[in-house]
Amino acid sequence: MSDTSSNASPVWFITGCSTGFGRELALAVLERGWRCVATARNKASLDDLAPDAGERLLRISLDVTDGAQIEAAVAQARKQFGAIDVLVNNAGYGYQSSIEEGDEREIRAQFDANTFGLFAMTRAVLPGMRAKRSGHVINITSVAGLAGFPGSGYYSASKHAVEGFSDALLAEAGPLGIKVTCVEPGPFRTDWAGRSLVQTPGRIADYAETAGARMQRTAQGSGKQAGDPKRAALAMIRVTEVEKPPRHLVLGAFGVDAVAQRLRAALADIDAWRDTSLAADYPEGE
Repeated sequence: MSDTSSNASPVWFITGCSTGFGRELALAVLERGWRCVATARNKASLDDLAPDAGERLLRISLDVTDGAQIEAAVAQARKQFGAIDVLVNNAGYGYQSSIEEGDEREIRAQFDANTFGLFAMTRAVLPGMRAKRSGHVINITSVAGLAGFPGSGYYSASKHAVEGFSDALLAEAGPLGIKVTCVEPGPFRTDWAGRSLVQTPGRIADYAETAGARMQRTAQGSGKQAGDPKRAALAMIRVTEVEKPPRHLVLGAFGVDAVAQRLRAALADIDAWRDTSLAADYPEGE
Protein backbone atom coordinates (compact mmCIF):
# COMPACT_ATOMS: atom_id res chain seq x y z
CA MET A 1 0.00 0.00 0.00
CA SER A 2 1.39 3.39 -0.95
CA ASP A 3 1.70 6.57 1.11
CA THR A 4 -0.01 5.37 4.31
CA SER A 5 0.92 6.25 7.88
CA SER A 6 2.73 2.92 8.06
CA ASN A 7 3.51 1.09 4.85
CA ALA A 8 4.34 -2.05 6.82
CA SER A 9 1.10 -2.10 8.81
CA PRO A 10 -1.65 0.16 7.49
CA VAL A 11 -4.71 0.82 9.63
CA TRP A 12 -8.07 -0.28 8.24
CA PHE A 13 -11.34 0.95 9.74
CA ILE A 14 -14.19 -1.33 8.64
CA THR A 15 -17.84 -0.89 9.53
CA GLY A 16 -20.31 -3.76 9.69
CA CYS A 17 -17.96 -6.60 10.64
CA SER A 18 -20.37 -8.99 12.32
CA THR A 19 -20.87 -11.03 9.12
CA GLY A 20 -20.31 -11.02 5.36
CA PHE A 21 -17.94 -8.73 3.55
CA GLY A 22 -16.92 -6.80 6.65
CA ARG A 23 -15.94 -9.86 8.62
CA GLU A 24 -14.06 -11.53 5.76
CA LEU A 25 -12.23 -8.30 4.98
CA ALA A 26 -11.22 -7.81 8.60
CA LEU A 27 -9.85 -11.36 8.72
CA ALA A 28 -7.91 -10.86 5.47
CA VAL A 29 -6.42 -7.59 6.72
CA LEU A 30 -5.31 -9.17 9.99
CA GLU A 31 -3.87 -12.22 8.22
CA ARG A 32 -1.48 -9.84 6.47
CA GLY A 33 -0.20 -8.54 9.78
CA TRP A 34 -1.95 -5.21 9.35
CA ARG A 35 -4.00 -3.33 11.94
CA CYS A 36 -7.77 -3.25 11.92
CA VAL A 37 -10.60 -1.40 13.61
CA ALA A 38 -13.58 -3.74 13.33
CA THR A 39 -17.00 -2.37 14.23
CA ALA A 40 -20.50 -3.76 14.64
CA ARG A 41 -23.68 -2.57 16.29
CA ASN A 42 -23.32 -5.46 18.74
CA LYS A 43 -19.71 -5.64 19.81
CA ALA A 44 -20.25 -9.13 21.23
CA SER A 45 -20.60 -10.42 17.66
CA LEU A 46 -16.90 -9.61 17.22
CA ASP A 47 -15.66 -11.56 20.25
CA ASP A 48 -14.62 -14.55 18.13
CA LEU A 49 -13.04 -12.45 15.38
CA ALA A 50 -9.30 -13.21 15.09
CA PRO A 51 -8.70 -13.98 18.80
CA ASP A 52 -4.93 -14.15 18.25
CA ALA A 53 -4.63 -10.70 16.65
CA GLY A 54 -3.72 -9.02 19.93
CA GLU A 55 -3.29 -5.26 19.85
CA ARG A 56 -3.51 -5.17 16.06
CA LEU A 57 -7.31 -5.55 16.35
CA LEU A 58 -9.56 -2.96 17.96
CA ARG A 59 -13.18 -4.05 18.35
CA ILE A 60 -15.70 -1.21 18.71
CA SER A 61 -19.47 -1.08 19.12
CA LEU A 62 -20.78 1.27 16.44
CA ASP A 63 -24.16 2.14 15.01
CA VAL A 64 -23.41 4.33 11.99
CA THR A 65 -26.74 6.12 12.39
CA ASP A 66 -25.49 7.56 15.70
CA GLY A 67 -23.23 10.56 15.17
CA ALA A 68 -21.88 10.53 18.72
CA GLN A 69 -20.84 6.89 18.37
CA ILE A 70 -19.11 7.67 15.09
CA GLU A 71 -17.04 10.47 16.62
CA ALA A 72 -16.15 8.33 19.64
CA ALA A 73 -15.13 5.36 17.46
CA VAL A 74 -12.88 7.47 15.24
CA ALA A 75 -11.27 9.10 18.27
CA GLN A 76 -10.64 5.69 19.84
CA ALA A 77 -9.09 4.38 16.63
CA ARG A 78 -6.76 7.36 16.35
CA LYS A 79 -5.79 7.08 20.01
CA GLN A 80 -4.76 3.43 19.61
CA PHE A 81 -3.29 3.47 16.10
CA GLY A 82 -2.49 7.13 15.40
CA ALA A 83 -4.25 7.35 12.05
CA ILE A 84 -6.73 5.66 9.71
CA ASP A 85 -5.32 4.70 6.32
CA VAL A 86 -8.29 2.88 4.79
CA LEU A 87 -11.94 3.48 5.62
CA VAL A 88 -14.33 0.79 4.43
CA ASN A 89 -17.95 1.89 4.63
CA ASN A 90 -19.59 -1.52 4.62
CA ALA A 91 -22.40 -1.25 7.18
CA GLY A 92 -25.88 -1.36 5.68
CA TYR A 93 -28.64 -3.72 4.66
CA GLY A 94 -31.16 -4.49 1.95
CA TYR A 95 -34.78 -3.44 1.74
CA GLN A 96 -37.20 -4.68 -0.92
CA SER A 97 -40.70 -3.64 -1.93
CA SER A 98 -42.44 -2.35 -4.98
CA ILE A 99 -42.05 1.41 -5.34
CA GLU A 100 -45.74 2.01 -4.75
CA GLU A 101 -45.89 -0.17 -1.65
CA GLY A 102 -42.73 1.10 0.01
CA ASP A 103 -43.05 1.71 3.75
CA GLU A 104 -41.98 5.23 4.72
CA ARG A 105 -40.38 4.17 8.00
CA GLU A 106 -38.44 1.35 6.36
CA ILE A 107 -37.29 3.60 3.53
CA ARG A 108 -35.97 6.25 5.91
CA ALA A 109 -34.34 3.69 8.20
CA GLN A 110 -32.49 2.19 5.25
CA PHE A 111 -31.26 5.58 4.05
CA ASP A 112 -30.10 6.38 7.57
CA ALA A 113 -27.90 3.26 7.57
CA ASN A 114 -26.87 2.91 3.93
CA THR A 115 -26.50 6.55 3.00
CA PHE A 116 -26.54 9.15 5.77
CA GLY A 117 -24.51 6.93 8.11
CA LEU A 118 -21.90 6.46 5.38
CA PHE A 119 -21.80 10.22 4.79
CA ALA A 120 -21.26 10.89 8.50
CA MET A 121 -18.61 8.18 8.83
CA THR A 122 -16.68 9.63 5.90
CA ARG A 123 -16.86 13.18 7.26
CA ALA A 124 -15.45 11.98 10.57
CA VAL A 125 -12.43 10.28 8.98
CA LEU A 126 -11.58 12.86 6.31
CA PRO A 127 -9.81 15.41 8.57
CA GLY A 128 -7.14 12.87 9.51
CA MET A 129 -6.62 11.74 5.93
CA ARG A 130 -6.52 15.32 4.71
CA ALA A 131 -3.91 16.26 7.33
CA LYS A 132 -1.53 13.51 6.22
CA ARG A 133 -2.42 13.90 2.53
CA SER A 134 -3.13 10.21 2.07
CA GLY A 135 -5.82 7.62 2.58
CA HIS A 136 -8.33 5.47 0.76
CA VAL A 137 -12.11 5.53 1.18
CA ILE A 138 -13.83 2.35 0.00
CA ASN A 139 -17.62 2.52 -0.19
CA ILE A 140 -19.48 -0.76 -0.53
CA THR A 141 -22.41 0.06 -2.77
CA SER A 142 -23.93 -2.57 -5.07
CA VAL A 143 -24.63 -3.42 -8.66
CA ALA A 144 -27.95 -1.78 -7.71
CA GLY A 145 -26.00 1.44 -7.25
CA LEU A 146 -25.44 1.50 -11.00
CA ALA A 147 -28.51 -0.32 -12.30
CA GLY A 148 -32.03 -0.43 -10.87
CA PHE A 149 -33.95 -3.68 -10.48
CA PRO A 150 -37.64 -4.33 -9.76
CA GLY A 151 -38.33 -4.74 -6.08
CA SER A 152 -35.16 -2.89 -5.04
CA GLY A 153 -35.99 0.68 -5.99
CA TYR A 154 -35.36 2.20 -2.58
CA TYR A 155 -32.28 0.11 -1.92
CA SER A 156 -30.98 1.09 -5.34
CA ALA A 157 -31.69 4.76 -4.60
CA SER A 158 -29.69 4.56 -1.36
CA LYS A 159 -26.73 3.13 -3.26
CA HIS A 160 -27.02 5.48 -6.25
CA ALA A 161 -26.73 8.32 -3.75
CA VAL A 162 -23.45 6.90 -2.47
CA GLU A 163 -22.12 6.62 -6.02
CA GLY A 164 -22.81 10.31 -6.70
CA PHE A 165 -21.32 11.24 -3.33
CA SER A 166 -18.20 9.23 -4.18
CA ASP A 167 -17.77 11.02 -7.52
CA ALA A 168 -17.80 14.36 -5.72
CA LEU A 169 -15.56 13.10 -2.92
CA LEU A 170 -12.92 11.99 -5.41
CA ALA A 171 -13.08 15.34 -7.21
CA GLU A 172 -12.58 17.22 -3.93
CA ALA A 173 -10.23 14.95 -2.02
CA GLY A 174 -8.33 13.32 -4.87
CA PRO A 175 -6.02 16.33 -5.31
CA LEU A 176 -5.20 15.99 -1.59
CA GLY A 177 -3.94 12.43 -1.99
CA ILE A 178 -7.12 10.66 -0.90
CA LYS A 179 -8.32 7.81 -3.09
CA VAL A 180 -11.94 6.74 -3.52
CA THR A 181 -13.31 3.41 -4.75
CA CYS A 182 -16.85 2.10 -4.84
CA VAL A 183 -17.17 -1.66 -4.66
CA GLU A 184 -20.29 -2.89 -6.47
CA PRO A 185 -21.03 -6.53 -5.65
CA GLY A 186 -23.65 -8.61 -7.37
CA PRO A 187 -25.17 -11.62 -5.54
CA PHE A 188 -22.78 -12.95 -2.87
CA ARG A 189 -23.18 -15.52 -0.10
CA THR A 190 -23.59 -13.04 2.72
CA ASP A 191 -26.57 -12.43 5.01
CA TRP A 192 -27.84 -9.66 2.69
CA ALA A 193 -30.57 -11.87 1.23
CA GLY A 194 -31.06 -13.79 4.47
CA ARG A 195 -31.55 -12.47 7.98
CA SER A 196 -30.38 -8.96 7.07
CA LEU A 197 -32.99 -8.47 4.34
CA VAL A 198 -36.14 -6.46 5.10
CA GLN A 199 -39.11 -6.85 2.75
CA THR A 200 -42.52 -5.22 2.55
CA PRO A 201 -44.78 -7.94 1.12
CA GLY A 202 -46.51 -7.02 -2.13
CA ARG A 203 -50.30 -6.99 -2.25
CA ILE A 204 -50.85 -5.29 -5.60
CA ALA A 205 -51.29 -7.95 -8.26
CA ASP A 206 -50.05 -5.67 -11.03
CA TYR A 207 -46.51 -5.92 -9.60
CA ALA A 208 -46.53 -9.67 -8.99
CA GLU A 209 -44.48 -10.48 -12.11
CA THR A 210 -41.93 -7.71 -11.59
CA ALA A 211 -41.19 -6.62 -8.01
CA GLY A 212 -42.94 -9.60 -6.45
CA ALA A 213 -41.16 -12.19 -8.55
CA ARG A 214 -37.75 -10.71 -7.92
CA MET A 215 -38.34 -10.45 -4.17
CA GLN A 216 -39.25 -14.13 -4.14
CA ARG A 217 -36.16 -15.10 -6.14
CA THR A 218 -33.94 -13.08 -3.84
CA ALA A 219 -35.20 -14.81 -0.71
CA GLN A 220 -35.07 -18.26 -2.29
CA GLY A 221 -31.53 -17.73 -3.56
CA SER A 222 -30.01 -16.89 -0.19
CA GLY A 223 -26.98 -19.09 0.44
CA LYS A 224 -26.78 -20.19 -3.19
CA GLN A 225 -25.26 -17.07 -4.75
CA ALA A 226 -22.20 -17.40 -6.97
CA GLY A 227 -20.18 -14.72 -5.20
CA ASP A 228 -17.56 -15.72 -2.60
CA PRO A 229 -17.10 -13.10 0.18
CA LYS A 230 -13.53 -14.27 0.86
CA ARG A 231 -12.51 -13.67 -2.74
CA ALA A 232 -14.30 -10.33 -2.64
CA ALA A 233 -12.18 -9.34 0.37
CA LEU A 234 -9.00 -10.13 -1.53
CA ALA A 235 -10.17 -8.00 -4.44
CA MET A 236 -10.80 -5.06 -2.11
CA ILE A 237 -7.33 -5.38 -0.63
CA ARG A 238 -5.88 -5.47 -4.13
CA VAL A 239 -7.25 -2.03 -5.05
CA THR A 240 -5.41 -0.48 -2.09
CA GLU A 241 -2.10 -1.88 -3.30
CA VAL A 242 -1.95 -0.05 -6.62
CA GLU A 243 -0.99 3.54 -7.28
CA LYS A 244 -4.09 4.29 -9.33
CA PRO A 245 -7.04 2.32 -7.93
CA PRO A 246 -10.28 2.07 -9.88
CA ARG A 247 -13.18 4.35 -9.11
CA HIS A 248 -15.47 1.33 -9.67
CA LEU A 249 -14.82 -2.28 -8.70
CA VAL A 250 -17.73 -4.46 -9.82
CA LEU A 251 -17.62 -7.91 -8.26
CA GLY A 252 -18.99 -11.14 -9.73
CA ALA A 253 -20.02 -12.23 -13.22
CA PHE A 254 -23.65 -11.17 -12.74
CA GLY A 255 -22.53 -7.71 -11.70
CA VAL A 256 -20.10 -7.23 -14.58
CA ASP A 257 -22.71 -8.25 -17.15
CA ALA A 258 -25.54 -6.20 -15.61
CA VAL A 259 -23.49 -3.02 -15.23
CA ALA A 260 -21.97 -3.26 -18.70
CA GLN A 261 -25.43 -3.75 -20.22
CA ARG A 262 -26.81 -0.78 -18.27
CA LEU A 263 -23.98 1.54 -19.32
CA ARG A 264 -24.20 0.49 -22.96
CA ALA A 265 -27.95 1.21 -22.91
CA ALA A 266 -27.33 4.65 -21.39
CA LEU A 267 -24.77 5.53 -24.05
CA ALA A 268 -27.14 4.32 -26.76
CA ASP A 269 -29.84 6.68 -25.46
CA ILE A 270 -27.42 9.59 -25.35
CA ASP A 271 -26.23 8.92 -28.90
CA ALA A 272 -29.74 8.40 -30.28
CA TRP A 273 -31.00 11.66 -28.80
CA ARG A 274 -27.81 13.68 -29.30
CA ASP A 275 -29.32 16.20 -31.74
CA THR A 276 -32.30 16.86 -29.48
CA SER A 277 -30.01 17.25 -26.47
CA LEU A 278 -27.67 19.71 -28.22
CA ALA A 279 -30.60 21.75 -29.51
CA ALA A 280 -31.54 22.65 -25.93
CA ASP A 281 -28.63 25.13 -25.72
CA TYR A 282 -28.82 28.72 -26.91
CA PRO A 283 -27.42 29.00 -30.44
CA GLU A 284 -23.71 29.81 -30.40
CA GLY A 285 -23.12 33.53 -29.99
CA GLU A 286 -26.44 34.33 -28.30
